[in-house]
Amino acid sequence: MRIQAYELAARMQLGAPEAFDLSAESPATRRLYGLDRPESEDFGRRCLMARRLLERGVRFVQVWSGAGGPTGNWDNHANMAKELPPMCAATDLPIAGLLQDLRACGLLEDTLVLWNTEFGRMPFAQSSEGRDHNGGTFVGWMAGAGVRPGVAHGQSDEWSWKAARDISTTYDFHATALHLLGLDHERLNVLHQGANRRLTDVHGEVIRAVLA
Repeated sequence: MRIQAYELAARMQLGAPEAFDLSAESPATRRLYGLDRPESEDFGRRCLMARRLLERGVRFVQVWSGAGGPTGNWDNHANMAKELPPMCAATDLPIAGLLQDLRACGLLEDTLVLWNTEFGRMPFAQSSEGRDHNGGTFVGWMAGAGVRPGVAHGQSDEWSWKAARDISTTYDFHATALHLLGLDHERLNVLHQGANRRLTDVHGEVIRAVLA
């Protein structure tokens, strides 16, 4: 096993320079991901590298949006009006380009794309012009393998403060993602501290409304 791990590490090191080299990508592809625009160039590069990794058989890819610290991310605690628009401008074009490119390459039907966060934002100010965390309602979306396109499920109250209709929990989200990956969340468990535990604990239902 140790030799196999070393061999895998060596293959990754040998393959990484080519996989991360974007110089061979066409100008049209670079525009598709927003690499020609200063506001979207950084995130667009990350999305394009994600597609290249998927092409090469990488089974799980995470694309991160937002820097650490109090600014340059999705927290927007200080000033929502000033901080949120740049984040949207940085991500809208690249993520659309990634989905379009995956479809054109024939990869989208076998690739589950998840866009989500751990909580939303309050519908009122946080002592100034920013907003605090809100676990009562927030939005995530899925695309690709097994997901029905163009479907919206669930709705908040009129203030976007709490979930009000067709409420889905994070357990449901995880159960649905596992289902789309071919795993039954009620049967899959892992040994943790001497007990077999489900990844969704004792909760979670597959959100059938979003399945193709």
